[in-house]
Order: sequence, then structure tokens, then C-alpha cells
Amino acid sequence: MTMIITLSFVNGFQQTVSQKVFSFWGHIRVQHYEEGKVLVAEESPILKNDTVEAIIKQQKGIAQIQVFATKSAVLEKNKEIEGILFKGVDPAYDSLRLKQFIKEGRWLQFNDSNYNKEIIVSAPIANSLKLHVSDTVRITFISQDLGKITYRKLLVVGIYKTGIEEYDKLFAIGDIRLIRRINDWQPNEIGGYELFVNDYTKMDTINAQLWDKLPNIWISKTIRDVYPNIFDWLNIQDVNRNVIFIVMAIVAVINLITCLLILVLERTSMVGILKAIGANDWNIQKIFLYHASFITITGIGIGLILGLLVCFLQQQFGFIRLDETNYYVSTAPIQIIWWQIAAICVSTTLVCFVSLILPTFLVKNINPVKSIQFR
Repeated sequence: MTMIITLSFVNGFQQTVSQKVFSFWGHIRVQHYEEGKVLVAEESPILKNDTVEAIIKQQKGIAQIQVFATKSAVLEKNKEIEGILFKGVDPAYDSLRLKQFIKEGRWLQFNDSNYNKEIIVSAPIANSLKLHVSDTVRITFISQDLGKITYRKLLVVGIYKTGIEEYDKLFAIGDIRLIRRINDWQPNEIGGYELFVNDYTKMDTINAQLWDKLPNIWISKTIRDVYPNIFDWLNIQDVNRNVIFIVMAIVAVINLITCLLILVLERTSMVGILKAIGANDWNIQKIFLYHASFITITGIGIGLILGLLVCFLQQQFGFIRLDETNYYVSTAPIQIIWWQIAAICVSTTLVCFVSLILPTFLVKNINPVKSIQFR
């Protein structure tokens, strides 16, 4: 039961948190190579490149491609200020991936021919500036290259919350055309491409293949390379899971061996009688193995039922709560992978059965005459 719950929780936790990251940034980022510059920063402008887009679309495993750009800015409301990274998207952006995180309001509407005068801010930023949907906020862009400060008033149309502090305390979402206007970019200039793959477990392979095909001045990076701290933290959960599995296996083996030893010792006289009437050691061992196997299989069956019951109840009611600030989720997510559950049951049965064979060898050392006299 403990192993099933642990495995389902770790799977659900890793899946939920990683999908939050992927929904916000995609699986792979493609942009110009800039030496000495971090990947999460204001990008240098690049022209939408038909050749690069053709390479990306021809790459096997790529499901979707979309453009983005970012720019540092300051939000101001009632003399309160908050530094942000303004993420610009265009009308072709797949909003369904981010709409799940919008707690109030709606997604951007790209109706204006110049640029959309709307913005979506995070819940922590909204709380800090006391912003609500339909409020107007002043945004200030500082351009170091052009040496000017530009102000705009934007309408807050949505408030989002991913639960990932790195995003919620930094990013606001708006129109990429606003960034182009502020930076004096051309209408077809962007910051880079976000790519979504069909199977995120293969994104490292797809990224390596794509890297080799892109022109020299272009690079591709998986989101794991952009945010390694989040994924390193998620990988630590595998270590915790393995430690729990090892501890539970040791406890199970010790308990089973002890249980069978007690059964053999309590039946010492019975073993002597069976030997006296002609039973060989293996036949006597099978008697104890049968009873011990019955205990093992019964325990595994009860553990399977209770473990799945707890998992299903958690999926339905979410009674196990977590601190979202530390764990990025407010309730413990559960993902049941049936082949893994079956593997746990089968492997536990095999380990327990092998462990049960060892104590039965005590039967060979029992002397029939002494054991009967002892009785």
C-alpha cells in the first residue's frame, strides 16, 4: 500500500509540475545564440525565418510552434511598483494551455490593429499592487539600447496563478506587437520560437536532432536547460521514492522471515513426526511455504486494494493538502500507471517468496527423535 501510494504520488507530482512549466514555455526554445546571455532575458530581435520554421515543422515529433518575445518592465498602481518580465504573444498563440491557470477574468483579445492594450498579471503581483480585473495599470519600459523610457496604460483583463513562484512573481502576458513598438522592431521580428512536442519524454532526443539541423547562429534548448533548478528538484523525488521502496522491502523481508521462523519453531514436534513417518525435507518445506505464501498474497492483495482506494479518494476529494509555495501544487496530485502497479505486486511477490525459502532450510536441521522427545 505504501509503495503504491508513493509511486502514484511521485508520478502525479512530477507530471503536474512539469506540465505547468511546459504549458508556460513549451518543451523546446529556439532562438539566436547570444554568448554570455542567460536564456530567460530580453532577446535580441530576429526575423521570422521561413527556413528555420520549415526545419522545425519537418522535425518528427514536433506538435506545435509559436512565437514569443520578452521585455523587462515596471508596473505601477497607486504609487506602488513591481518589476516584471513582460511576455509578448501573438494571436496564433495557443491560449488553451494557459487558460487553465487564469483564476479571474479572460484571455487577451487581439482586436486592435496597432497592438492589444490588455495585460494578464499573476495573482502575487495583483495582490502586491491591489489590482483587480478591469483595473488600469501603468507599465514602464526602459530601453537601454535606445536610451529612452516609455509609458503605457494597459487594462488588466485576467489574473493567473500557476503556483510556480519563479513565474508568478515575474511574468505578465501581453501583446508581442507592444514589444515591437517599444523596441522599434520590424513587424516580422520576434524573440524566438516555443515548440511543443507530442511526447515530452522524447524532447531531449528531438532537441538534439533539431540542434544539428538548425543554421549555425540558431540554437535550441529544452526547457530543462532553461529551468534546471525545477527539474533537478523533481528528479530528487525519484531518490525519495527509491529510498522508501528499499526501506519497505527490507521491512517486508524481515517480517516474513521472522514470521516463517516462528511457524517452523512452533511446529518443531510436527516436523519430527512427519520425518518419522517418512516425509522428506522438501515436502515439509512446501507445507510451510504454502502457509507463508498465503499470508504474503493476502497481504499484497489487501495492500493493493487499500493503496488504490487511497489514490482514488485523493483524486476525487484531494484531502491531502500541500503548501503551494513550497511544492507548486495545493493538493497532492495522483497519477496511476497500471503497469507500474502490476510490477510492484509481481516484484513484491517474487522478493517475498525468495525470502520465505530461506527459513524453511531450518527444517533440515530438525532431528526427529529429539523433536518428538521435546514434545
